[in-house]
Amino acid sequence: MRLRLASTAVLLLIVLGAGTTAAAPPGGVVTGVVKDALERPLPAARLRLETTDGRVTGRATADDRGRFTFTGVAPGTYAVVAEQTGFEPATAIVTVTDAEGASADLALVSQRPLDLQMAAKRLEEERIKIQPRIGASTYEITGRAIESQPGGENNPLSRVLLQAPGVTQDSSSAGGIHVREQMGNVQYRINGIVLPEGATLFAQSGGLSPRLASSVTLLTGALPAEYGLRTTGIFDIQTKSGAFDPGGYVGMYGGSHAWVQPSAEYRGTVGRFNYFLTGDYLQNGIGISPATPNGAIHDDTRQGHGFGYFEYLLDATSKASAIVGSFVGHFQIPNRSGVSPSFTVNGISEFDSAKVDETQREQNHFLVLSYLKAAGTFSVQAATFARYSTMSFRPDSLADLLFNGIAQKVDRSSIATGLQVDATYGLTPSHTLHGGIYLAAERTSVQAASEILPAMDGAQTSDQPFKIFDSRGKTGYTYSVYLQDAWRVLPTVTINGGLRLDGLEAFTSEWQLSPRLNVVWEATPTTTVHAGYARYFTPPRQEFVSTTSIARFANTTAESSVPLNSPVRAERAHYLDAGVTQQVVPGLKVGLDGYYKQSLYHLDEGQFGAPTFLTPFNYHTATNIGIELTASYVAGGFSAYANLAAAQQVAKGIVSAQALFTADDLAYIHDHYIVTDHSQLITASAGLSYLWRRTRVSLDLLVGSGLRRTVRHPNDATNPPYQQLDFGVTHRFTLPAIGNLEARFDVINALGQNYVLRDGTGVGIFAKQFGPPRGFFGGVRKEF
Repeated sequence: MRLRLASTAVLLLIVLGAGTTAAAPPGGVVTGVVKDALERPLPAARLRLETTDGRVTGRATADDRGRFTFTGVAPGTYAVVAEQTGFEPATAIVTVTDAEGASADLALVSQRPLDLQMAAKRLEEERIKIQPRIGASTYEITGRAIESQPGGENNPLSRVLLQAPGVTQDSSSAGGIHVREQMGNVQYRINGIVLPEGATLFAQSGGLSPRLASSVTLLTGALPAEYGLRTTGIFDIQTKSGAFDPGGYVGMYGGSHAWVQPSAEYRGTVGRFNYFLTGDYLQNGIGISPATPNGAIHDDTRQGHGFGYFEYLLDATSKASAIVGSFVGHFQIPNRSGVSPSFTVNGISEFDSAKVDETQREQNHFLVLSYLKAAGTFSVQAATFARYSTMSFRPDSLADLLFNGIAQKVDRSSIATGLQVDATYGLTPSHTLHGGIYLAAERTSVQAASEILPAMDGAQTSDQPFKIFDSRGKTGYTYSVYLQDAWRVLPTVTINGGLRLDGLEAFTSEWQLSPRLNVVWEATPTTTVHAGYARYFTPPRQEFVSTTSIARFANTTAESSVPLNSPVRAERAHYLDAGVTQQVVPGLKVGLDGYYKQSLYHLDEGQFGAPTFLTPFNYHTATNIGIELTASYVAGGFSAYANLAAAQQVAKGIVSAQALFTADDLAYIHDHYIVTDHSQLITASAGLSYLWRRTRVSLDLLVGSGLRRTVRHPNDATNPPYQQLDFGVTHRFTLPAIGNLEARFDVINALGQNYVLRDGTGVGIFAKQFGPPRGFFGGVRKEF
């Protein structure tokens, strides 16, 4: 398998690299072209040919088309140096033999700031072309849309993502958001680079903040071959850059529920170097999701976000960049009052459930280094990444034993490193090849110290607890290779076909070849139709896979009624998607999209037990079907969006991690299709924003028919429908001696509806969770 992977990767690089080498000139000749950052010829550019010891062996001047030639060059290695007044010099290394000469194309970057900015813009456009979205269902949330939303950049990223169609909200301890009814299976990318997952739960997006985003695009449906592993939803975040909008701010935001949130941002350039930095600190009393209506009990949080993007233009055709991010969060686990203990511990059988003190700490730190080269019809981006994350749960030992029969101190950590290479090559005017590789290694470790009580047949036999310690570690590998061809059959029709190989070496050893086929038809200048098929391979999240030996808990209050714990497997699915978008009038765009998914070993996750960790498991089969309507309108200072989605996911038979379930639930799901607990029949979102002079007023609306409530009662299957209306107003003004300021006022859940997200029933759901209580917030920031 590894030999096949290596040979495929080599073949891919040969195919992509072959087209970049034009026919070499004859021996003793060095030719080339000199251009600027915008691909325009630079006549009269001065060139010299230097040996490896710095000796000049030839000089030339570019003609009116930027072309130059050196003749009579002896065999050897040389540096071709191009210079022009007002431009940075450029150098290319060439090798000449008796049989073949060499060719070198040089691009010079202007020393003027405007031209440096244009060079950065061109490279940014070339980077986006490397990973085309041909045939995918896409929805973009612009930086303007983020800022216009009530709360703006002060919102968590998951709240911003609810603007997209088919994205359903959930409690933080049950996944946060779901895309097209799927639990998890969401991938985050920054500037096209896959962000490795981390062992975080309450910061499902790895602790990312919307402050770093100039835009966020959701890609879903039948994706092209360059997108794999996590495929239900790809959130591709384009970062802000100092190259295009220098400046920054310092601000303070806060209000109800003890909310305090200072933040800062700065963007700028120094010659060829562009940078962007942002950070914030957050503390409030609704850190996760309230377990009680009208507010939370024991739900304080302290969080910090930091992010930096650094970019250096090497020349007009290449750049190097670094992305760094850090998140640290401390969370109290929400309580409910009036709950009675189920066990007795050291003679104690009473405890006020509102005073339980469980906490969780999460960290996620990552670094990405990348290199981009765009030369003619060939572009490549290579990136390497590293990520370290931890998650630690601290129980209230006495309370957890009284209520749950187990008090478990758990520490999870994960270290991941990897490589991602994506390339594109214009083979002919009608064929564009795309290919790439992805390799990742992850080391996860889990230490669990459990206090439990003796029991027999589920009945407690002693009130004296004892301890069990369990420590496990695992190194896993994920690899992917893909190749695809975007074939423009007609000026208005493109067929994008590809093949992808994905593999997993962790708790199981699995791999799959996945064909992809998409067709895009530009029926009219304002109408686009797409349809596609994708085969998917989705491995479980390694850092959350349960490794506990269930035999160690026999004859205790933590004993499972099902003595079976089969390993979690990768999900395999067939996916069909088709849709149409229509530009009705300038500024008004509408869309319709439908999808069908059939999966084997369907992956799901649930919270089993007191520690608020999600644990993966597999249904044997599952079916997912849905339809989405979207509309957006922008005219002057007015903008609006509306999304409506109807979908349902059903699954049958649990075939892994069975020990997490009761015998009754396991037997029922074995014989019956059930609606998965994260499935919501109707999901809608809408928003309005109007800018009048320097004042913006905005409204946002979330509507849901309610998440699944129980496993076995189809006549009482969902929580009640809910609506959440948010309101915001911002105003920009200038004060003497202070400068530009922006003030904002927001009301979250303005109608004060205390709606239930989870009622504590479902597959792997044991805690009540409510939507955010009504809150009033305000802030001001100084811009510079």
